[in-house]
Amino acid sequence: MRHHRRMDNTIPKPSAVPALNPRQEQLVALVRQQGYAEVEGLATRFDVTPQTIRRDLTLLCEAGVLRRYHGGVSLPSSVENLAYTARKSLQAREKRRIATLLAQHIPDDASLFINIGTTNEDVARALMGHSGLRVITNNLNVAVMMSANPSFEVMVAGGRVRGRDQGVTGEATIELIRQFKVDFGVIGISGIDPDGTLLDFDFHEVRVAQAIIEHSRQVFLAADHSKLGRNAMVRLGPIARVQAWFTDRAPPPELAVVLDEAGTRVFVAEGGAEGEAEAETVAGDQADPD
Repeated sequence: MRHHRRMDNTIPKPSAVPALNPRQEQLVALVRQQGYAEVEGLATRFDVTPQTIRRDLTLLCEAGVLRRYHGGVSLPSSVENLAYTARKSLQAREKRRIATLLAQHIPDDASLFINIGTTNEDVARALMGHSGLRVITNNLNVAVMMSANPSFEVMVAGGRVRGRDQGVTGEATIELIRQFKVDFGVIGISGIDPDGTLLDFDFHEVRVAQAIIEHSRQVFLAADHSKLGRNAMVRLGPIARVQAWFTDRAPPPELAVVLDEAGTRVFVAEGGAEGEAEAETVAGDQADPD
């Protein structure tokens, strides 16, 4: 009797990503800039052996941060975001600084939306020292975290829960958001084009973000420099719809012109001691956002 081997067509799940060392972070940034890199070229660039580079690439590809091809690596597809664990590890220090700075611009007793995203989860953590916040979120990680503060009122939008990152999307999510008009909408994004177009990977997530923008008096974008020029296929809208962008590096000149014309303020969280952030307004109206 002949036994037929069953082919396994399932896609392996990305593994958890440990904290990346500086070389690995620079390697990812280089591939994002060039679009493709070869093992030998990376070994020369970082002055390490090809074996060391291959180990780095194995870790990054298993996590879904990069995609391996014969002799080198490139970025993942523009239709699929990085794995949640990978996104949490990349630019982790920068995200914490951005979150600390943004939280300084949210007063006590404010009402706000916080949507899906690893940077937004850092924002939620940075807000835990506040009091009297009224929070509406479609991020279960944010809801659980912020509900630990007894002075907060936290409301979770209903809808379909994504197992990969505990985000909630769908018509029920949008319908709840439409019932409110809040002081601040805190959003993240996957990519920013040179012309200021905000891009993401998930159509359903974009629709939720659009509803948040429509129903917030001020919109704060939390996005580090790695989002610049990153390919994603779903268009959220122009960055002009954002009142303030909190990031970790000054924008390139072309984008700075767009921001200035739109009146979007840019606040740069400069490097400092862990948990600290210093602000530098580099574009747009320099008035205090509060």
